[in-house]
Amino acid sequence: MAIQLNALGTYATGQFDESAAEIVAHDPQTQRLFVVNAQSAAVDVLDIRNPNQPTLLFSIDVTPYGDGANSVDVSNGVVAIAVEVESDGVQQAGNVAFFNINGDFLRTIPVGALPDSLAFSPDGQRLVVANEGEPNDEYTIDPEGSISVIDLSNGLENATVATADFTAFNDQADALRASGVRIFGPNATVAQDLEPEFVTITPDSSTAVVTLQENNAIAIVDLETATVSSVLPLGGRDATLPGNGFDASDEDGVVDIRNHPVFSFYQPDTIDTFTVGGNTYFITANEGDARDYDGFSEESRVGDLTLDPTVFPTASDLQSESNLGRLIATNVQGDTDGDGDIDQIFSFGGRSFSVWNSDGTLLFDSGEQLERITLAANAEFFNSTNDENSFDSRSDDKGPEPEAVTVGQFNGAPHAFIGLERVGGVAVYDLSNPAAPEFVTYVNNRDFSGDPEAGTAGDLGPEGLAFIDAVDSPTSRSLLAVSNEVSGTTTLHNVGSGITSLQILATSDLEGGVDAISSAPNFAAVVEGLETDAENNNIPSILLSAGDNYLPGPFFSAAGDRGLRDTFQAFYSDEFGVTLDNVREGVGRLDISIMNALGFDASAVGNHEFDAGTTVFGDIVGPDIRGDELGDVRWPGAQFPYLSANLDFSEDGALGDLFTSEIRDSTDFRTDLTNLSGAADGPKLAPATVIERNGELIGVVGATTPGVSSISSTGEVQVLGTTENDI
Repeated sequence: MAIQLNALGTYATGQFDESAAEIVAHDPQTQRLFVVNAQSAAVDVLDIRNPNQPTLLFSIDVTPYGDGANSVDVSNGVVAIAVEVESDGVQQAGNVAFFNINGDFLRTIPVGALPDSLAFSPDGQRLVVANEGEPNDEYTIDPEGSISVIDLSNGLENATVATADFTAFNDQADALRASGVRIFGPNATVAQDLEPEFVTITPDSSTAVVTLQENNAIAIVDLETATVSSVLPLGGRDATLPGNGFDASDEDGVVDIRNHPVFSFYQPDTIDTFTVGGNTYFITANEGDARDYDGFSEESRVGDLTLDPTVFPTASDLQSESNLGRLIATNVQGDTDGDGDIDQIFSFGGRSFSVWNSDGTLLFDSGEQLERITLAANAEFFNSTNDENSFDSRSDDKGPEPEAVTVGQFNGAPHAFIGLERVGGVAVYDLSNPAAPEFVTYVNNRDFSGDPEAGTAGDLGPEGLAFIDAVDSPTSRSLLAVSNEVSGTTTLHNVGSGITSLQILATSDLEGGVDAISSAPNFAAVVEGLETDAENNNIPSILLSAGDNYLPGPFFSAAGDRGLRDTFQAFYSDEFGVTLDNVREGVGRLDISIMNALGFDASAVGNHEFDAGTTVFGDIVGPDIRGDELGDVRWPGAQFPYLSANLDFSEDGALGDLFTSEIRDSTDFRTDLTNLSGAADGPKLAPATVIERNGELIGVVGATTPGVSSISSTGEVQVLGTTENDI
């Protein structure tokens, strides 16, 4: 089934274009998000227990430990923040500052220059830090890039740090260049030139894979020895090939995605790992990045390059502004014969995402797909930038600019979520076949009719993504957290399957007579058959009752016979998977037990539910739990909500405590035997409920015959609104 992303709630810092929401990390134990706020040199901590309304709890100030926060991760109650330290425009050795989940400082550990990304290993035993080591603006001082490996196996207080640097590659500069690794900084050694950008760790916690963005390469790091085992070139996209076109001009006034004589470096920023069939793969978001400093810049427009007249006989046409003239390209590569002119045009960023084998072999690149997907979604603002609403303004410079990528499991398959920094939005791909990912959907929580600077344009500039698995989610459904650096917003999206069909199995007047002994199994077989048929056609089902589920009479009364006690105990022990040897019989309980067995999702409150009075109604649907042991469970009650939006139960002594006015998930009304004190007071009555199917939310509202008080024994239950039976 296709995935749908639906925005739930947003936290807004109110800071426009100040990098106030960059990297985001999730803690499942406290349901908090930790969001890097570079503008405040802090990490904002958000409460997402209600993802429809994320709220700021507090911020962690990092200025006592350095000059700014660049990255954050959380594991086992420990928060790690990468903190850069700068002096007179020069990057110094940075720090990782550690805090507990409530923001209390624990300690710092020194790392390399400009720690830009960090990640805990899946087993929690290590923290890996990518130290970018950027040069100063004059390009006179260029710190070495490195990867710090912090060993936490003996606890944070006994942690040690080792540095995986690139000095062993200093004498391999020519070989690395020949392989395709970009090493070109003025007077730089290999160790100085390589700039670690982003880190991911393999599922077995043995290896880190680090992007070297400006160098168009990745580093493979052995975490056991804290050494760089290899530096692998990534290559790029040949834009002369079918499916590899792009729009190259921001001055032609049209959308023009086509092939060009250009080779685009992939230059990924973000990277993630995933597994299929026991094999590990990498996925990269190919943003692109040039070195552009006061003391050295490799950026030039193609129109300003001297092109080789033999290779490019139509150079004057190619270099026009409506063709390639506006495209930003490198001026330090492309002179393949050394004669001073450009024989091959190299531009920055693949405008794509790529999937790689664990040995760095390219399996798939999305080519021109992202530009075409965003064009189809909103042609009027194709290749817009992120701080103003525009058309075609980024075509000359990395296009939609895929910045972030994360992989999450949904419906048993790995899915990639790719954030597009400029035009905005998230593209989703199914990675079940790593060599041929399938596009699923694209959602952009941006309002092009709004004013970006005024904060009315929605999310701008997605920088960080965090997939929250259903088992770790506050809603028990998969979520995607997106932090947006330009709008300064963090938005939570529900990740669900788009339901195009839904089977609603609805019944009423289930009140059982003696013939229910034979008819109930037949009814159950029909329900099971319908649900199975629908499931085989990928159609989810819900099972509802319109009420009148029991009626005083022989079958109703027989449920109170002592001879049924063993039957009730055996059924509910099997239903809950624990021994319930004190469950008791009671009138009406056979009817409700049949509904529990069938798996009803909800029922309306009918008039016959009141026929024996509200005390009996409460005894049938409510739990009877008299202590904190399983032997204290005498009756679990209905395992589905009874719904009525036009009845007020609050004044009735038997039913008032069973009612909640909150609109809860239908599963919240089940009796939780792992929390007996909470289960004893659990609600069974509500005005409405929400049923989840394949990540989609279905609202169900109950209503009762308005004249119920005149035809049944409703006690102190009051009818809201009309009491006329005019329906």
